[in-house]
Amino acid sequence: MASLLGEKIRTERKRLKLTLEELAEKTGSSKSYIWELENRPVVRPSAEKISKISEVFGVPVEFLLDDAKHELTPSDADQVFFRRITQLDPAKRAQLEKFLKAIDDE
Repeated sequence: MASLLGEKIRTERKRLKLTLEELAEKTGSSKSYIWELENRPVVRPSAEKISKISEVFGVPVEFLLDDAKHELTPSDADQVFFRRITQLDPAKRAQLEKFLKAIDDE
C-alpha cells in the first residue's frame, strides 16, 4: 500500500499528464525512484527531492508532506505564486510589477 505522499505524487503527476520517466527527468531522479515514492508504504525522500517535485507540480512542499491536506487550497496556490515571484531576477520582477500596475489601472 502506498503512502499518502506517494498517492499525492501519483495524483499530481497524472494531473499534469507526466509519465514516471518525465517526472524523473524533470526532478533529476530515476524512474525507479519515482516509482518507489509512489508505491512503497514508507518513503523518506530528501528535502531537495521533495522541493524539486513540488516545483514541477506547482504545489507547496507543505501540501505534499502534510497528511491532513488532501486538496490544494487557494492559499496553497498563492504560496506557490509568491514563491515564484521571489525567485525572479530583478529585471523580470520589474516587468511583472509594470504589468500588474497596468492591469490594475484599467
